Amino acid sequence: MESISEFRLQARTWLAANKPSALPPLCGQGARTAILAWQKAQFEGGWAGVAWPTAYGGRGATVLEQIVWCEEYARAGAPSPLDASFVGLNHAGPTVIACGTPEQKNFYLPRLLSGEDIWCQGFSEPGAGSDLAAVRTRGRVEGDELVIDGHKIWSSYADIADWQEMLVRTDATAKTSQALTWVICPMNAPGLTIRPIRTMAGPQKFCEIFYDGVRVPLKNVVGGVNNGWATAMSTLAFERGTASLPLLLGLIQGVETLLQACPEDRPAMRTRIARLRAEGAAQKAMAYRFALDSADTVPDSSGSIVRLGFAEFAQRVTAASLDLFGISAPEALGEHGLGHHYLDAFSETIAGGSSEIQRNIIGERVLGLPRGPR
Repeated sequence: MESISEFRLQARTWLAANKPSALPPLCGQGARTAILAWQKAQFEGGWAGVAWPTAYGGRGATVLEQIVWCEEYARAGAPSPLDASFVGLNHAGPTVIACGTPEQKNFYLPRLLSGEDIWCQGFSEPGAGSDLAAVRTRGRVEGDELVIDGHKIWSSYADIADWQEMLVRTDATAKTSQALTWVICPMNAPGLTIRPIRTMAGPQKFCEIFYDGVRVPLKNVVGGVNNGWATAMSTLAFERGTASLPLLLGLIQGVETLLQACPEDRPAMRTRIARLRAEGAAQKAMAYRFALDSADTVPDSSGSIVRLGFAEFAQRVTAASLDLFGISAPEALGEHGLGHHYLDAFSETIAGGSSEIQRNIIGERVLGLPRGPR
């Protein structure tokens, strides 16, 4: 059995030799091509699905090895893990592993790891963003199919995705979350219309989707009809937990860059960055503890602590970076510049459940406080 230091050396060596020479486009077909190529390279190198069990094609790394991989990934400056591969690798794949049938696992998981497919998410709706229990998109059972009608929004990379993990209401008369179903929808299905949305940061990475009699086989339901709430909680627990770790480590590395770049004649800015450095160390310690405590289990609601901390830390770091360099500095310009990162970070306290929702989850499910008014 290899040691952690040997594992780190392998990861560092492979990343140095194989990471793309240029960062991928942030949206469109160019992004799809680049992201799938990078995923394929990781698969062929034995680094795809580091956290996935070996039985499903992953590396089966221990939690400590996963942490080391994330550290080396951030150190190498490899493509952002928050790209079009994120939903498939960190949401859909783990959810299918936890809740899917053998047939679903055998079909979808290998395609995800080998860089054949991209997934998107269909949870949020115009009237049901953080409140997923209010989802109104309908899935009517007809024979061996679900017939879906409705409207989803804020679905990242839906315009270049092959599959969508989505929540639909399969009991139109029920008002509770018990009437929801988690289903895999093919993105080329007849009756499905996709409209990209340009963000204030520039890219068109979000989409809204309209469903008009879209037919999906019942065999695509994961976790059972009307059991979608429990399945979705597995999905969101992964997103709110260790999935943020590579992004957090990248931010912490960025803080060190800011500290080195900040001149000594700006003491207030140096103090601000030093505080971010301390906060980053605390965030990392918390994320590591969560990863170690949740080893070999489906992440629980404690992941909201990690998610909330990361989201607000990201906004403070990107704001400091722009204040340090200036809005017209070369570092701030361009598709991958600090200006883009600053504007894009505003979405972090909304994505995966707003900060208010995360605080409610922490208060009620982690701390055991009384439920707030509904």
